[in-house]
Amino acid sequence: MDTTKNGYARPVFIVDGSRTPFLKARGKPGPFKHAELGIYAARPLLQRMPFSPEAFDEVIMGSTMPGPDEANIARIVALRLGCGDRTPAYTVQRNCASGMQAIDSAAMNIASGRSNLVLAGGIEAMSQAPLLLHPKMVTWLASWWGAKSFSAKLGALKSFRPGLLAPVIALLKGLTDPVVGMNMGQTAEQIAHRFGIDRQMMDQFAVDSHLKLHQAQQGGDLSEVEAIFDSKGNVYQLDDGVRPDSTLEKLAKLRPAFDKPYGLVTPGNSAQITDGAAALVLASEEAVRQFKLPVMARIVATEWAALSPSEMGLGPAHSIAPLLESNKLKPGSIDYWEINEAFAAQVLAVVAALKDNDYCKKHLGLKSAVGEIPLDRLNIHGGGVSIGHPVGASGARIVLHLAKILQQRNAKRGIASLCIGGGQGGAMLIEREISSSAAPKKAIKRKANTKAPARRAKK
Repeated sequence: MDTTKNGYARPVFIVDGSRTPFLKARGKPGPFKHAELGIYAARPLLQRMPFSPEAFDEVIMGSTMPGPDEANIARIVALRLGCGDRTPAYTVQRNCASGMQAIDSAAMNIASGRSNLVLAGGIEAMSQAPLLLHPKMVTWLASWWGAKSFSAKLGALKSFRPGLLAPVIALLKGLTDPVVGMNMGQTAEQIAHRFGIDRQMMDQFAVDSHLKLHQAQQGGDLSEVEAIFDSKGNVYQLDDGVRPDSTLEKLAKLRPAFDKPYGLVTPGNSAQITDGAAALVLASEEAVRQFKLPVMARIVATEWAALSPSEMGLGPAHSIAPLLESNKLKPGSIDYWEINEAFAAQVLAVVAALKDNDYCKKHLGLKSAVGEIPLDRLNIHGGGVSIGHPVGASGARIVLHLAKILQQRNAKRGIASLCIGGGQGGAMLIEREISSSAAPKKAIKRKANTKAPARRAKK
């Protein structure tokens, strides 16, 4: 196998995957906690596997804000899935790309020989994000608890002010960069201005996202989505933020959300606050042979990049360009693309940046423009604007869905990419043989006489 500096020393295969419907947050905690979402995403997947959950060498999940009783959410999910006490698990956090980071971490461990079978994915229940006490309220509580006498208690009461009870909204804090002092929507406004992306372009992209998702739901193109049930018996079968009646006229009525009153980014052309989870089974060549596993795709390489937090939405351009270059590929060599839709403006800016000679020379260190991503090959079944963007899960969702698209369309190669809060970008290249069974057959033929993989002993 040819490797690049960001490729893998041994083949890493995506065996299968599934996810929950992505459920739009509606101003109050949703019906599912993080752990429940992770379990519902992975359980039907594991039921399809020809091995016990205890066969996993490890479980890796991405998440940015699990609840206070869900520390190391990956371990909780692993135990509740029946992976056993001796299967280690850990949680990774790379903001919007946490789910992709989980897949990359799993792939690196498989490529190094440390693991052969890994359950990886991402989880986020954004509606469950906590309300926090203001630091001044925490200070007041410390004085109250520290007061030992009646007079000390009375003194503490006299210093209390109702304003101390104003909560700190953790979700808003998490979506604001503390270094540049800008929220994610403001960074989208900035890159829209840089590339001349106007309101109508953003709104049209958003309308298209909703219509593509609705068509995909009606056409059965989202086979990875598994129905889930809450404690009251309600069933959730589809991503419920889709608006099939979306039009330019309706979106034009929405006011700017981040740069008032003159901005262009609105709730209608931004990703939705959402709950959801996705899970994938990754395997080495040896595990594919041992368990006779199907293969959806091979993970070829992953690229991580960084840039100013003030233009974080351009992160995909900064990771896609070196990924293509190191693998000697052009945009025309890629059959399908999944770029997470944090904002319509942000995806359009990435497309514009990659075909802009000046930007590619000045900011990407290239001799000329990377080239153009065909919009008819980009997010063909919708994206974050319509599906939603549960931060820790989106990176896993786009990789899984890209593998599904390659399988459905009998296509060879795809790239999944995300912008990342804090000024980063991630991109993952996956491939499959045009004949769906070719990859595992070649692997088996090449090592037909080798023994089953020696798995790391669990202590």
